[in-house]
Amino acid sequence: MSNARILAVDDSPTVLEMIKAILVSGGYEVITAVDGAEALETARNEMPDLILLDVMLPKLDGYRVCRLLKFDQKYKSIPIIMLTAKSEEQAIATGIRTGADQYLTKPVEPEKLLAAVAEELNKVQG
Repeated sequence: MSNARILAVDDSPTVLEMIKAILVSGGYEVITAVDGAEALETARNEMPDLILLDVMLPKLDGYRVCRLLKFDQKYKSIPIIMLTAKSEEQAIATGIRTGADQYLTKPVEPEKLLAAVAEELNKVQG
C-alpha cells in the first residue's frame, strides 16, 4: 500500500534522512521523530500506518516505546519494525518480546527495508 504514513524514529539525522529517502522512493509518506518520547507522542497524535523504530534512543528506548504502544488497545495494531545496530540474539529477542513485528539490523539494504514495510502493511490490510 503506497501512500501509507510511516513514522521513522532515529536519533541520527543522517540515518533518518537515509531512511526517509528510501521510504519516499517507495511511495510512502514519512513523518519522523528523534527520541523515544517524541516517537510516542507522534505515534499517538498521528496514528501512522507503520513505525520504524530505532532501539537506542534518548529519553525512552525503542523497546519501551514499542511496549507502551503494543500494550495499548488503541495502538497495538500498528506494525512496528525495529531497525537498529544491535544485532545480538538477546537484543533481537527483546525486540520481539516487547511486541515488534520485525527486527532489522543496520545498515539495511533499501530493498530489504521496503520489502519488510510492504509485508507488514499487507498483513494489516489482510
